[in-house]
Amino acid sequence: MPQLKPALLFLALCACSPAMAAPAERYDLLIRNGVVYDGSGGAPQRVDVAVSGDRIVALLPAGQKADAKEILDAKGMAVAPGFINVLSWATESLIADGRGVSDTKQGVTLEIFGEGWSMGPVNPRMRADALKQQVDIRYDIPWTTLGGYLEHLEQRGVTPNVASFVGATTVRIHELGEDDVDPTPEQLARMQDVVRQAMREGALGVGSSLIYPPAAFAETGELIALAKAAGESGGGYISHMRSEADRFLEAIDETISIARATGQRAEAYHLKAAGEKNWPKMQQAIDRINAARSAGLQVSADMYVYTAGATGLTASLPPWVQAGGHDAMIRRLKDPATRARVIKEMRDPDVSWENLRLLAGSDERLLLIEFKSDALKPLGGKTLAAIARERGTSPEDTAIDLIIQDDHRIGTAYFLMSEENIELGLKQPWVSLGSDAESSAPEGVFLKSSTHPRAYGNVARFLGHYVRDRQLMPLEEGIHRLTGLPAANWKLKDRGCLQAGCYADIVVFDPATIAERATYDKPQQYATGVSEVFVNGVQVLREGEHTGATPGRVVRGPGWTGRADEAVR
Repeated sequence: MPQLKPALLFLALCACSPAMAAPAERYDLLIRNGVVYDGSGGAPQRVDVAVSGDRIVALLPAGQKADAKEILDAKGMAVAPGFINVLSWATESLIADGRGVSDTKQGVTLEIFGEGWSMGPVNPRMRADALKQQVDIRYDIPWTTLGGYLEHLEQRGVTPNVASFVGATTVRIHELGEDDVDPTPEQLARMQDVVRQAMREGALGVGSSLIYPPAAFAETGELIALAKAAGESGGGYISHMRSEADRFLEAIDETISIARATGQRAEAYHLKAAGEKNWPKMQQAIDRINAARSAGLQVSADMYVYTAGATGLTASLPPWVQAGGHDAMIRRLKDPATRARVIKEMRDPDVSWENLRLLAGSDERLLLIEFKSDALKPLGGKTLAAIARERGTSPEDTAIDLIIQDDHRIGTAYFLMSEENIELGLKQPWVSLGSDAESSAPEGVFLKSSTHPRAYGNVARFLGHYVRDRQLMPLEEGIHRLTGLPAANWKLKDRGCLQAGCYADIVVFDPATIAERATYDKPQQYATGVSEVFVNGVQVLREGEHTGATPGRVVRGPGWTGRADEAVR
């Protein structure tokens, strides 16, 4: 099927009329004196936005006489659809604090989860393991399905809307456990049924994360089978690819092959070329995606706007030692012969797995940011090199010792990317934005560990540094990347748009001052420049401060089989 231009696809998915209307009624909210960007990428308009209930009901000629319960003067600032975080890890932080303040203060109104792991489905074995692996945020797991988790958030009360892919890793663990095994035909059929059920519960599709065990054990055919099951009801496939480094181009080819085999959208999570020797591959990867798109395939990507990624220190270990799950890994690492083999591979630049530590180029470029153990938490914010010097042990021994002592993966920032490649990626019109981080606040339980600055600044850095200062694209295009583009990609009906009929997810911000304040040294600092935010017509940010409101809802995908009047939620 030929691809529609972004603006046309945006309008096709938005059940609304672009024409201005002026019904004779009293509105709940009228936003005046703003410069309105509708999310399509089109030119801004000087119109007033009228809201009744949870919907935008009219765009009125600027200054037209109208009656409203509340009138907000936007004072010439930008008025846009609420921003969509395509790759969010706020799965646990929203349980601890439903306000999601760090993202709300950047204008995010929808958090999308599901990078490989999703919060459902959960069987008793998975539940027990998840409870054991909890770090600072402790919570019960009363749900058993992905839909149950999302509804649990809504019932508890959350500020942003929430949606999720079903994790291919989660599906695999649910049916196969964590060993390096291939599914039998019968097991694969059950895995497909698990995906189909998640789609009926509202999943957007399937998400994979292929550098991490046990996902790394999945063959391409398994992924195609799961993506096909999601595609039966219109779901897509999104992937932290098998390699973002030495086999980056081969991983792009695999992602494209899944789009070709399923006929559905396939998207690369946080597109990057990791490790300096691989930086030239970024243009080659983009060329391959553009060629696939020209051939009619639905292939796209998302990015965060920082040169460091963040994952576990365990990503410095070979996948085979992690087979069978965390406890099995710890037992192996305590065995002297196995430990010696692990250290040998950790030092080998030619291993077949994604050795993020060596790709960073130096142990000074591994920043440890999250420990489980109170005894080790003072090490947060130090590099692996510094800790190794303090302990008088090799970096490899230090990493293994820390993982054993903490009994945890240990959150780590790896400095892997180049600024030139970030800009190159952002210039592609098919790239949207995801923080790959939690949404939190510099208070309470969140002060127990550090974090990556992208948790507090990804959207603000994109709009402030790359759109405004670097002028990589016009503001209307930058807003489209955060709104209409991901909404169209993942079939989010009446979201990501600012037209009559769209949900009243609205952000008012100052394009001249929006900026991130978070740094690697001090990451828990709020962004600035966003003044007002509304979610489903309810104000959640007023004059830059959170109102405490939690009107967020579950946003469900195309396979949702709930009540017909809720199918667009």
